[in-house]
Amino acid sequence: MITPTPTREDAARLMRLATNAAVGAAVLMIGLKFYAYLVTGSVSLLSTLFDSALDIAASLVNLLAVRHALMPADAEHRFGHGKAEPLAGLVQVAFILGSSLLLLMEVYDHFINPKPVGNPEIGIGVMVLSIVITGSLILLQRHVVRRTGSLAISADSAHYSSDFLVNFSVIAALVISSRFGLWWTDPLFGLAVAIYIAYTAIRIGRQSFDMLMDREMDDTARARIIEIVRRHPSAVNLHDLRTRAAGQDRFIQFHLELHDDISLIEAHRISDAVEADLLKAFPGAEIIIHQDPQSVVERRQDLVAKMDQTRPGRSALLAADEERGG
Repeated sequence: MITPTPTREDAARLMRLATNAAVGAAVLMIGLKFYAYLVTGSVSLLSTLFDSALDIAASLVNLLAVRHALMPADAEHRFGHGKAEPLAGLVQVAFILGSSLLLLMEVYDHFINPKPVGNPEIGIGVMVLSIVITGSLILLQRHVVRRTGSLAISADSAHYSSDFLVNFSVIAALVISSRFGLWWTDPLFGLAVAIYIAYTAIRIGRQSFDMLMDREMDDTARARIIEIVRRHPSAVNLHDLRTRAAGQDRFIQFHLELHDDISLIEAHRISDAVEADLLKAFPGAEIIIHQDPQSVVERRQDLVAKMDQTRPGRSALLAADEERGG
């Protein structure tokens, strides 16, 4: 059974539900883990407390960003507000790196001044409860991602999914440290979590930077666009394909090459059909198509070829782009 595509209002409602649930779950887990850290003194448990503090900071930023990104385009923002999502991502990076640094300092102190773990049963119980809460949240987020395709919710879900491994590792550290007296396993697991948190920050930062710099959609998406356009029986080819993303929003524009002898009305009919096909593959995308007579394109290519003879150093990037149809 194919799940129907939700309306923009339904998608907005689902995304708000997911972000509110993420904030609520993070607040609850912070309270539980803070209590567990006070009674156990475990640095690996402290690492998950930092991670949950990160979660609430990231989820709050995400909540505000999603609400702003869902605002429709207006007179001052004709392309919408989608870049609020990558901006929020950069703010999350600052939170994550700062927390990772603080955690590394705490890990270093526990290596220099070993401290036994107390009341491990309470810590293990809290971590099991955290796994249940996190799992419930992930199921909700994945449902929302399937219905809306939200990048922000998808990234948040991926982060909470990684918490599963972190929570299990803390349980392992508490068991090994308390049962076998291997005190160094507790700060060692904390160190591993700190490194992982820093890695997550770098990955989120790169994705956010690419989106803010209007990086082209990936090669698979571009190839899909070219294939859809060329599949139309009346389309000769396309050129000057340009794409970018801003949060959930996708922007696609290109020149559509058509036969010389068709009417303007027919050209627009073909263009509308191509746009409809593209929207099936890229729902909600903003698509701009410029129609070009085939002969005009051929004359332009002849002119470029003549210019190449006088300037043979044309960039390989331009040649490759034309070869792809872009």
